[in-house]
Amino acid sequence: MDWTTLFMKLDASVDSITLFVVLLCVCIVIGHLLEKSRWMTESVTALFIGLCTGIFILVTTKGKSSHLFVFDEHLFFIYLLPPIIFNAGFQVKKKQFFQNFITISLLGAVGSLISFVIIWLGSTLMFENLEIGFLDLKDYLALGAIFSATDTVCTLQVLNQDETPLLYSLVFGEGVVNDATSVVLFNAIQRFDLSHITSTVAMQLFGNFFYLFVTSTVLGIVVGLLTAYIIKKLYLGRHSTDREVALMILMAYLSYMVAELFDLSSILTVFFCGIVMSHYTWHNVTEKSRVTTKHGFATLSFISEIFIFLYVGMDALDIEKWKFVSKSPGKSIGVSSILLVLVLVGRAASVFPLCFLSNLFRKSQSDKIGFKQQVTVWWAGLMRGAVSVALAYNWFTMSGRTQQPGNAIMITSTITVVLFTNVVCGLLTKPLVRFLSPPQHKQSSNNMSSELSSEMSLVLPVLTNREDQKQDSMSGSDNTPHPNLRMLLTRPTRSVHYYWRMFDDAFMRPVFGGRGFVPHVPSPEQNSLHERLLPEQHTVVE
Repeated sequence: MDWTTLFMKLDASVDSITLFVVLLCVCIVIGHLLEKSRWMTESVTALFIGLCTGIFILVTTKGKSSHLFVFDEHLFFIYLLPPIIFNAGFQVKKKQFFQNFITISLLGAVGSLISFVIIWLGSTLMFENLEIGFLDLKDYLALGAIFSATDTVCTLQVLNQDETPLLYSLVFGEGVVNDATSVVLFNAIQRFDLSHITSTVAMQLFGNFFYLFVTSTVLGIVVGLLTAYIIKKLYLGRHSTDREVALMILMAYLSYMVAELFDLSSILTVFFCGIVMSHYTWHNVTEKSRVTTKHGFATLSFISEIFIFLYVGMDALDIEKWKFVSKSPGKSIGVSSILLVLVLVGRAASVFPLCFLSNLFRKSQSDKIGFKQQVTVWWAGLMRGAVSVALAYNWFTMSGRTQQPGNAIMITSTITVVLFTNVVCGLLTKPLVRFLSPPQHKQSSNNMSSELSSEMSLVLPVLTNREDQKQDSMSGSDNTPHPNLRMLLTRPTRSVHYYWRMFDDAFMRPVFGGRGFVPHVPSPEQNSLHERLLPEQHTVVE
């Protein structure tokens, strides 16, 4: 390649990047102006702007191209997905998340498996009627993994974490676990020889699935704890808040890349790294660094989400893929329709039975997942997004290019399902969520009172026992005080959260830091101010 060609390519890439940054700014401004719209969300806005930009490029290039970049799944998984997943773990309300962890695991992991099986078997049976002969067993299994990956971003943009904490934690947590499960399934299908499925192969597949989940989670926790320990011991904020912020960002990204290096689930790794960092590391840094990291991670996540939806909108009109499909439009429409129906059925078959099963173990009526909440969870998981597109490109293309007609049909069908679910379902998300879960202005005070009551439920029996002891000692009674049986049944003094707090306060926080276990570390500005005031104080004393 000569230097002239190289410079021409660099100029073209600079032009493309400049235009894409302009489009990102336009998406943010228009999204702000449409904030109070009854129908539009920022993800749908970015999708529409991407479609309009694709049409414009298609017209100006006379049908040669519709996008600025060739879609690369590595760009998505290596650069765009990590800040989104890490911020999800970093910003999550941990108490709500872990209180509903069993339900979230059911919906995210077991629900994904149910959806995977339904889409796999359904496509295998129904595609035979369309005479699609280019797909083998691994292709059908890959389709199950591709379309079991949900995209709950659109619904989460509408839900309020303070107004509907249970619903938000379910939709949010299930979305993260679901994406991780789908990617783990997809990688397992690529890795194993599934031409002859036996009980041994099935057990190996399940064992590999469980191994990836456990090791990925442990890796994220270890990296998060290591970061907390380093920052706590070195007091980086004394000299530079930039160093501790940079270390948090780099260690978070390192956890993701190490998981990729060892073929683990990087989504789970960086998610639990974010949870651990918010619980320990965030409390070890200076006040300035806390504000910077909280808003910095959220901003990176926001830009990545807008980037993804904008690009998916532009790539949907890629003329190269649609040329292959134009020769057999009926087959393409049939494939897209079948996949869409299977997504609806698979989602319903996983959400409603699993929510019913979860309700059986929820004793309090207020803790049960109501039917309207179940419908919202079902609706949130109908949308398919960039994870499905990236997995489809990984399986059915070579370096972003589609050379075979059969593969082109599968790519365009994936894009069709993604566009339909995001545009149609996305436009209806705001009115549906507000109808099923209307905003409650007094919810925040109720949450505060409920949290206070939950705290008091742990303290009240202890206080009562102490008061009883005082009364018995004053009266001279030798009877050993026993807690009221009814009080113990109605206000349990022992719970998983209780024992975890005891273990955390006794062993974890003294080593790794956290709220209330780290001395105040003055920032460099405070140190310099103290140094300036110190000579003045000596002068006054003299």
